[in-house]
Amino acid sequence: MRFDLTDDQRDFAASLDALVAGSDPVATVRSWASGDTAPGRALWRRLAEQGVPALVVPEDDGGLGASPVELVLAMEVLGRHAVPGPWIESAALLATVLTGADREAVAGGALATAAAPPLAPLALDALAADLVFVVDAEGVATALAADSRNSVDASRRLAEVSAHGPHREVAADVLARGLDLAALAAAAQLLGAGERVLADAVAYVKQRRQFGREIGSYQSIKHHLADVRIALDFARPLVFGAALDPTPRAVSAAKVAASDAAYLATRTGLQVHGAIGYTREFDLSIWITRVRALVGAWGTPTHHRARLLDDLLAARTGGGVA
Repeated sequence: MRFDLTDDQRDFAASLDALVAGSDPVATVRSWASGDTAPGRALWRRLAEQGVPALVVPEDDGGLGASPVELVLAMEVLGRHAVPGPWIESAALLATVLTGADREAVAGGALATAAAPPLAPLALDALAADLVFVVDAEGVATALAADSRNSVDASRRLAEVSAHGPHREVAADVLARGLDLAALAAAAQLLGAGERVLADAVAYVKQRRQFGREIGSYQSIKHHLADVRIALDFARPLVFGAALDPTPRAVSAAKVAASDAAYLATRTGLQVHGAIGYTREFDLSIWITRVRALVGAWGTPTHHRARLLDDLLAARTGGGVA
């Protein structure tokens, strides 16, 4: 099967990319990491005006009624530029499981986050959020956040939350879809981050000279970068295939492939940049730490590999859901 984006989808992704690129995203993420959320909130509002939090919200609830493909396109852009904030929680999970006024608030651009134990036991940026929820087997409830915890990614602060109101029931299939969309959104951000690291690495090896030659001319470096290109190219159809048909098997395969590809990109990026790549002052560190955090977010590779195995084994006995 051949999958091509429509012209409207390409234009949507390009417009988001131009918007984010023009907002100095590196300075924005560094400010967010230091505790100054004003630039990040300004970017959040601009992206909300473009409909990002409302993509998968039905039109009857004030959303755009778009497909997961548009969500993946948006999340890839956010990953490419390391945009801070609880975008996965808001635009994927909460946009799916909330109803009524809360869903309309999220679609309208409220900065919302959630914990979803046991898969995501801590809420991202809960102390900076306008709305905080907990989503679990009992349903969804508003929540209060405790003190935040640091992440390997300085721009991600995680907090324990506890329900601060009655749970509203969420149908099991809706909850499962919300959690799968969150995992898929994380995979898309990983894909975007991996592409950014590869692009920066390629640009660097064309400039850095050693022993009178560009280091990019050495075969060993070319091979390492080619391995990253192949890994990302293999992950991309899995991510978009899952967006077309977000079954548990497809989502888990996408998350595993995107995690592996993005992590390979960061390892290779470090190797080709040398010692400077290990410094926090160098922008590469933003994507290295973001990838490391997202690999474990919304299901570790081990979790998703186990889910894949269980589903494939169940399918052999006639009980699979893929």
